[in-house]
Amino acid sequence: MAVTTLTQETVRTLPGEVAIPSYDRSGLTAGIVHFGVGGFHRAHQAMYLDRLMNEGRAHDWAICGVGVLPGDARMRDALTAQDGLYTLVVKHPCGAREARVIGSIIEYLFAPDDPEAVIEKMADPAVRIVSLTVTEGGYNIHPVTGEFDAEASAIRADLEPGAIPATVFGLVTEALRRRRARRITPFTVMSCDNIQENGEVARRSFTAFARLADPGLAAWIEDTVAFPSSMVDRITPVTTGQDREATALRFGIEDAWPVVCEPFAQWVLEERFPGGRPPWEEAGVQVVADVEPYELMKLRLLNAGHQALCYFGYLSGYRYAHEAATDPAIAKFVLDYMNVEATPTLRPVPGIDLDVYKRTLIERFSNPEVRDTLARLCAESSDRIPKWLLPVVRERLASGGEVTHAAAVVASWARYAEGADESGEPIEVVDRLRDRLTAAARTQRERPTAFIENRDLFGDLADDARFVEPYLHALDVLHTRGARATVRELAGYGIRA
Repeated sequence: MAVTTLTQETVRTLPGEVAIPSYDRSGLTAGIVHFGVGGFHRAHQAMYLDRLMNEGRAHDWAICGVGVLPGDARMRDALTAQDGLYTLVVKHPCGAREARVIGSIIEYLFAPDDPEAVIEKMADPAVRIVSLTVTEGGYNIHPVTGEFDAEASAIRADLEPGAIPATVFGLVTEALRRRRARRITPFTVMSCDNIQENGEVARRSFTAFARLADPGLAAWIEDTVAFPSSMVDRITPVTTGQDREATALRFGIEDAWPVVCEPFAQWVLEERFPGGRPPWEEAGVQVVADVEPYELMKLRLLNAGHQALCYFGYLSGYRYAHEAATDPAIAKFVLDYMNVEATPTLRPVPGIDLDVYKRTLIERFSNPEVRDTLARLCAESSDRIPKWLLPVVRERLASGGEVTHAAAVVASWARYAEGADESGEPIEVVDRLRDRLTAAARTQRERPTAFIENRDLFGDLADDARFVEPYLHALDVLHTRGARATVRELAGYGIRA
């Protein structure tokens, strides 16, 4: 197959099986400025907009991407060379592939090159939404205090008198200052990051920065700027060289940075856009008054479900999520956690059949084409477990419910944190608290509660026998009979290894 370099000029020469924009991109105007144009944004928000544009809608809501970090220069170069176009490849579990060229990004600005251009773009009345996928760390929340970290060096530099803004906070705040001075309605700030109450997190961070820079502006932002919350979901692995090669071989497209993803996508968005928004619901987005039920569903079933899967899977010798999820004992253990312990803590979720949702999660985890690594799921557990799993534990204990499966997940993390698998091979524990966690884990054969005595992470759970007893039992079986025997016992399959 001939290979074609992807550009606006060549897009219509691609093979017929490749879906391409049906709309005239020259007629698009930017209504959204987006910080953090990575794989997820391009598989998710940009995809939904492209879907609308193909229906003849939202042509005044195209995306201007912005990069702030030095590494974002690679995305600038890739998208600029391709006129903002890129290939989205959906990987189905059966091995089938679908390729679609996305055209909703029409411009990309690299802030280190020209911060003034970024600020003026956001100050343009045509821009009504500034959206974000900057990761949890991008909101500059101090890990201990939980407050905006005003002492971070980049923040202090942006707050110097006469400083040229370099952070997302400095750039967005300056754009809002100009809109206020010019009597232009403020844009909505929309977080699309996978964090709980992302709209509230964004509001706290941006208003905290503004308060340090200009208290009057901060008050105006608090009064007039909307920060809607959202729940986002689509498994989007990091693009590899193999993905680039496969895109060329399978579809005849030379794409500097294609995106690969699973078929499933979900976006639940709070209806809070005083300056207007695209008709996203026409593209499959759930626009609702309250995002929290959907958010808790995802955090406690999908995200905590990943934790239930990953440590037992890794210790059992698997290295990919699909390998662990297709192990019958592990799959049943994960489903039992979801059904028995997590689901009773959830509020009703409008429009969602939870039984179907949970079965779909196991199917998604089992997709061999996505090749999601267990090492990725095991990373930064000290940040994930307290947010996704421990709230289930506390609510279950408060209501008198059992926590056998959740306690076993914590035990599997503790065993993983020892830093060696059952064959003695080293495990690379990736966590900001690695040294402290590993030191505690390596003493737990003599002092079994050592790991959960970290009160910064576990609070008083080490004092509650209803949690400690199933935790210690699971940890003992992990040490004496191994991960496979432990998960088989928990799944009701007996203790055979």
